[in-house]
Amino acid sequence: MGIVMILVCGNVSEPVTELVCARLEAEELAYRVLSPNISTDSALQSTVHTQWTNGEFHGGYFSGPDWRLDVDDLTGVYFRPLQAPAADLPGIPAAVAQALQAQRMAALSAIIDTLPCPVVNPVLAGMSNSSKPHQAMLIRACGFPVPATLITNDPVAALAFAAEHNDDIIYKSISGVRSIVRRFGSQQAERLPLLRHGPAQFQQRIQGADVRVHVVADRIFATRIETPSVDYRYAAGDGEPILMQPTELACEVAHRCVALTKRLGLLFAGIDLKETQDGEYFCFEANPSPGFLFFERATGQPISTALAHLLAGRSHLSEAR
Repeated sequence: MGIVMILVCGNVSEPVTELVCARLEAEELAYRVLSPNISTDSALQSTVHTQWTNGEFHGGYFSGPDWRLDVDDLTGVYFRPLQAPAADLPGIPAAVAQALQAQRMAALSAIIDTLPCPVVNPVLAGMSNSSKPHQAMLIRACGFPVPATLITNDPVAALAFAAEHNDDIIYKSISGVRSIVRRFGSQQAERLPLLRHGPAQFQQRIQGADVRVHVVADRIFATRIETPSVDYRYAAGDGEPILMQPTELACEVAHRCVALTKRLGLLFAGIDLKETQDGEYFCFEANPSPGFLFFERATGQPISTALAHLLAGRSHLSEAR
């Protein structure tokens, strides 16, 4: 295998990106960090130079204060562009700084999606998560059942849907903006007139255990989550207990997870499942930029090691040490 060189595009003070960098170092894999945000800090300033002719990509390079990477030398890119507030640029109004940041991100996203090496994950591939209804159709096409769903801004329709499902439904956002999943109850019913200002997504509540599946290329890391909380991510804040442990998936379910990841054009995904008492697996969504640190800490599964191997351009992912 040739020389390994990885580009990490993200904020190293963000915990997940920090873990990726730490794992690359532990695996003795060479990498450089490109900040996706405008900065006045000279240590974070960078240059991106690429060239297209008649719509065809003809190479380029990324560089920092003391390094340069040619596109052709990259074995992999980890892209986690969490939006940070625009930098306070001397002499430039805040609105202009925000516009510059948006332009930088648009240009960087276009370049990332054109690179010939493996990218975790392409920006365009992650767009399916921006529309939960659209992604649900792709999920169903891969063989997973999805909960009965209503998207509406009509309060009467929302109440009828709740009645149809014995008032046991949840609600959440339609877009990729993170929201807390909550049960629909009398308090929410009182606020239904606000629904006229924007639609929400209501779903049948599926009883069972949560299963979070991280897919890294063709490897599966599944975590079974037991908690009374409707949204396990906020169990601790809700004062509810939570138990997380590694679990094995049936071959058919694992294959569906890999197939869904590939169908979405992703190399790395966090897939949320619910296992019913009958052994059926419902799928809620696939996250194209999963915060896997929470799961790796709780279970010890080597998700970051598998990711490091993928970024190194290895033809197969060896078992983690």
